[in-house]
Amino acid sequence: MSGMSEEAAAENSEYSEAEGASLTGLAAVPKIVFSSTLQAPLIWPNSELVTGDAVAAVTEMKRSRTGTLTTLGSRSLCRSLLTAGLVDRYRLVVFPVITGRTGRERIYDGYPDVALEMVDSRTFDGRLQLLEYVPTVLDGPPGTAPAAQD
Repeated sequence: MSGMSEEAAAENSEYSEAEGASLTGLAAVPKIVFSSTLQAPLIWPNSELVTGDAVAAVTEMKRSRTGTLTTLGSRSLCRSLLTAGLVDRYRLVVFPVITGRTGRERIYDGYPDVALEMVDSRTFDGRLQLLEYVPTVLDGPPGTAPAAQD
């Protein structure tokens, strides 16, 4: 993402004006980067590096910080936080395209079974839909009793 932000800020960027503004705006937003390979200091402004266990770090952040924590990307991080019961809301953006034979992988392989209760929805530009859910990790297959929440 930091590379995309730098590209968007470049004079001859291939991004649209709206995309560029969104990507370059990420530099000003506080960010937490979870990585086992990067080293501090990070080149992306306002970035904090966490190299340890992400579940333990997010558990502590939810306990000690105020405000909303949001993930952007990283299927493995999202999967581990969801499995640990640390996800309060799940936002899914639906793009109106089906990638059958050209799709590379199913994005929810390896996830636990999760019941989703829709709490909000919006449509952008008449095509994209943002669906917001409260997730409940299930102990068994869908249709069985949900897992107990702490």
